[in-house]
Amino acid sequence: MKNTENIRYAFFLTIIAALGGFLFGYDTAVISGTTEDVKLFYGLSDIQQGWYVGCAILGSIVGVLLAGKLSDLFGRKPVLMLSAVLFSVSAAGCLIYSTFDQLVIYRIVGGVGIGVASIIAPLYISEISIPRYRGRMVSCYQLAITVGILGSYLSNAGVLKWSHSVLYDSGFMKLIVNDQVWRGMLGMEAIPALLFILVLFFIPESPRWLVIKQKDASALKILEKIYPYDKAQSEIHEIHQLADREIKSDWRLLLKPGFRTALIIGVCLAILGQFMGVNAVFYYGPKFLGEAGLEKTASLDLQVWVGLVNVLSTILAMFVIDKIGRKKLIYTGVSGMILLLACIGLFFYGISQGMALSTWILFGLILAYVFSSAISISAVIFVLLSEMYPVKVRGSAMSIAGFSLWVGTYLIGQLTPWLTTNLSAYGVFWLFGVMCIPYLLITYFLVPETTGKSLEEIERMWLVKKN
Repeated sequence: MKNTENIRYAFFLTIIAALGGFLFGYDTAVISGTTEDVKLFYGLSDIQQGWYVGCAILGSIVGVLLAGKLSDLFGRKPVLMLSAVLFSVSAAGCLIYSTFDQLVIYRIVGGVGIGVASIIAPLYISEISIPRYRGRMVSCYQLAITVGILGSYLSNAGVLKWSHSVLYDSGFMKLIVNDQVWRGMLGMEAIPALLFILVLFFIPESPRWLVIKQKDASALKILEKIYPYDKAQSEIHEIHQLADREIKSDWRLLLKPGFRTALIIGVCLAILGQFMGVNAVFYYGPKFLGEAGLEKTASLDLQVWVGLVNVLSTILAMFVIDKIGRKKLIYTGVSGMILLLACIGLFFYGISQGMALSTWILFGLILAYVFSSAISISAVIFVLLSEMYPVKVRGSAMSIAGFSLWVGTYLIGQLTPWLTTNLSAYGVFWLFGVMCIPYLLITYFLVPETTGKSLEEIERMWLVKKN
């Protein structure tokens, strides 16, 4: 089969779907360059600043809740198209409208797009992937998120330098480039969002979804572009074998003992991963670097390096995830995160005690922490969530796990400014370190190794585990 699988076509579909991850990462991280300016412009408190960051995440929760059901009803491709439209509307709204309430509304719209993309893009990739490359293919989605994060950092730094080098006398350009540069930062997202709309016309519907909807002929045409004819027919037959045995109610199926265990594990991993601090660094990185004594321009420039390390680490994870395995990556990366979070906390504690410490030490620790996160929990979580559930309810099950992920993300985005004020920076990072421990324990005792198994084999594994 190695010589007859159309790997190029499968990766072509993967890359296009993964652009949803790019917009996910871009929209999530672009906020980091605007938080302090928006706080000053509107005179926000710590809680209001948290709401400015957290409102988009609240929209993501709504998107997650809608995505699975919509994709099960209408297909993966139309729902991906919906997310692209939402990103475009959000970017345009943030660029044009002026009041804080209007800004929040359009950030929520973008958040709905994030939530939809965070579920459907990896789901689509998982369903068109070749089993022995699935970890690498779904990791393309995580890579796209990191590239989107890096892209937003580069865009923010570029827009800020643009505002310093070009002075407009009046009009709209003066508003978004010189007077309220944060608007230009948020509005730049419209460019990749419109590109995503365009390229989605070049991908087919998920063949697994088509089989579930009894559209075997359409599914076969797509699968024949990836597999030889006999293998394509075998894939359809295997999907039918599992799907036809399932009871009609999606939610009742999730309550069956084997699948219930998988669902609970997915929910725990999704929500705990957000309390280990990586999104706090992405959202408030310039704020933390500023507390260490760096000015805004330098902080944004250094944040670009954070994004670059995140991308390169994710690329490394893509090449080893199907060789080393999901669990070993988690053990290695999370252990490193615990050590580094303790050291970052010690740095800020030293600063609070009046010690003269180089900000380069902090920057090096943060880069190492981002590396540890990117090769472990960030690379593995979407792979696990996309392959743990039975095909007939995969969309709904991922929505539940994704809902948990975004609840945790919302709480981090909302509470980090308040926690930093009340616990201090060192207390916040030590708290993140403590939250890594239950993640390790759950992975060790409860998560099975799924590397190299087909989606149907993983489904059978949970049924055997139940018995």
